[in-house]
This record gives sequence, C-alpha cells and structure tokens, in this order.
Amino acid sequence: MPAAAPLRRPTRRAGTATRARPRSRWLPPGAALAARRLRLLLLLSACCLTVPARAGVEAEAGTVNVYNWSDYIDPAVLERFTRETALRVRYDVFDSLETLEGKLSAGRSGYDLVVPTAEPTFARLLRAGALRPLDRARIPNWRNLDPALMARVATVDPGNRHGAIYLWGTVGLAIRPDRVRALAPDAPQDSLDLLLRPENAARLARCGIQVMDSATDVLPSVLRWLGRPPGSAAPADLRDAEAALLAIRPHVRAINSAGMIDALATGEICLALAYSGDAIQAAARAREAGRGVVLRYVAPREGAQLSFDMLAVPADAPNPEGAERLIDFLLRPEIMAAITSRVRYPNAVPASRPLVVPEVRDDPDVWPSAEALSRGFVVGTLPAAAERPRMRLWTRFKAGR
Repeated sequence: MPAAAPLRRPTRRAGTATRARPRSRWLPPGAALAARRLRLLLLLSACCLTVPARAGVEAEAGTVNVYNWSDYIDPAVLERFTRETALRVRYDVFDSLETLEGKLSAGRSGYDLVVPTAEPTFARLLRAGALRPLDRARIPNWRNLDPALMARVATVDPGNRHGAIYLWGTVGLAIRPDRVRALAPDAPQDSLDLLLRPENAARLARCGIQVMDSATDVLPSVLRWLGRPPGSAAPADLRDAEAALLAIRPHVRAINSAGMIDALATGEICLALAYSGDAIQAAARAREAGRGVVLRYVAPREGAQLSFDMLAVPADAPNPEGAERLIDFLLRPEIMAAITSRVRYPNAVPASRPLVVPEVRDDPDVWPSAEALSRGFVVGTLPAAAERPRMRLWTRFKAGR
C-alpha cells in the first residue's frame, strides 16, 4: 500500500579535494631512491594501521536495506534514523504484492526489512519459512502497539513472532464527486455499483477510470460485490468475477498502481478502485494544487477489504539487527505520528494519534468508524495452487480478453 515520491538509493558522497603535494628538493640519485623507498614503507605501514579501523567503523555503522510500498514513508523519518544510529537506509519500492512476493520467494533478495500485507503475502511468506522471528528484546517499543489490532494478525502469525503492524487501511473508491454527478447523476457514490455496473462505467469512461494492478487487492472486492466469499477459488465464482471485470474493461483507462495518486490529484481520472490512504493522499495533493479538483474516498457499503501491512525481516536478511533497530524506531509514537500525518494511513500505535496533524487525525476516512470496521473483511490466505487461476484471470482482464 501502502508519503512522498519514492526514494532513490543513496548515492555515495563525493570525496573532498586534496591539497597539491609540495615539490621535493633536489637530492642525489641514491638519496632520492632511498627517500622514495622510505616514503613507500611509511605509506604501507599507515595503510595497514588505518584501513582495518575504517572498515570496522563502516561495518559498525552498516546499512539497512528496506523494501516498502511506494508513497509510504516520510523521508524525514529515515534521515532522523540515520542521524541517531549512524545506520544508513537503502530504500527500494514496489507497487504490488505480487512484485514483493516474487522477489522474496526467489531468495537472496538482499533486503533486511520488508512490508508485506498480512494476508495473503505475509502469511504465505511465513509458511514458506521466508521470514525471521523477531527478537523482542531489541524492540522495546513493541509495547506501544495496539493489542486489539495485533490480535487481528495473530491469526496468521501466532504470538506475533514475525511481524509488527506498520500501517493499515481499506480498499475502496476514490471519487471526484462533481464529475461523477455530471456524467452519472443517478449512480450511487457509496457502492461498488458505481464501478462494476457496466452502464455506470460506460458513462464515467469520459472522465477516466483506473484500477489497481493487483489481483490480490481487486478480486476480493469484486467477489464481495457479487455476494461470493472474497477469498473464493471456486471455478464458478472466478468465472463470474472475470465476467464482471471484462464487462467494464473497455471503459477502464488504466490498470496501474504506481501512478494512481498523481492521476487522481491532477484530475486525469475521476474514479478509481484504490487503497484508502492513496485516495486521501491524492485529495490532499489536489487541495494543495488549488486547481479545483476535489476528491473523496468511500469505503463501499458492501464492505471494504481491510489490509494490515507488516514490518518483517526476511530469513536471509544481511543485517537483521539493523532491521530490528529500525522497527523499534518506527514504533515510537512521535515517529508513527509523522508517518501517518504524511501518508494518511492509520497506524497501530494509539499513543501516536494525539500527535498526528489535526486534518488527518480528525478525518473519518483515515480512521474508519466502528460501524465501517464492522463491515470490513479480511480475505484469508489461499494456497499457491489456488492462486494460479486467479492470476490467469487477472492476465486476461488486463489484456481485455
């Protein structure tokens, strides 16, 4: 799911200029040769003494390699972590769970900290032995986590041994109400009917429709709209879900996750199936731009998929201790408040909420009401074999046939 433009890998700082070496005075040939040999010996001795010490400092400082969703962090938080710990952060981004799972399933990813969604990706990686148990002794700020929310993910991670909730949210509709009313005045704006009924999609095609490129995050909402189990792998249910998606495919302008926030904020599209935080971020950017684009996020009345994104350490992480230091840092209330204020996703650290900026803290779309949460659903985790027909379905939807 998952604040700012994706961060690039940090570049090595250029070295400082060195002063020009003064010219040596003239020496006789033999003396000059001896002097050069002496300088060489002194230089080699200095290298032997100083290189291991420098290497030790760099090893101690180290690097934490992070793989997270795009637009899902406050860069100032990472800069503060480096200042406090001397640990550098190398930060890469992904825009779908399929990308993350493929990278980790191949092994030797080189990442120390990853952010998979609890179900299905975190659960599948856990079953495959791809995640390392966390050392709670290194994470004293674990005590700040909401026990009720952590209990929701304990169903896939008994004892919460392998992950802490980073941020969470729902999947729903990002809408530009003025354009929707102008083109489809009788269409409901609080239901998936707005997107999934072909007659509505046909009318809204003129102002632009976009869908996330993730079968994992789209199919459950389609199945729920059809009245089927959101995690169903039954052939009949998948056929009906595919038929529903193919019926609106001619009217969908883009199937893309990474560019959705900007497309919404600039008014390029007026309707999207999106993560809640992405829609709310887009609305904030549109307000800041001041070009008359007004957006809202709607958790569908049929029920919205709940997703919990986890902080987890791969089993083969090069620097697991550094990853646990970063997890502990992120679980501070003031740090989580800064992240939520920036990315507009709720977190699982209750003490952070009073520190969140008021326009985010008081937004019911960021923190859903108890009633909205009661309608929400968690998909569950399917075995890999059951996922294959869903992926084939998704490929056909993207291709439009």
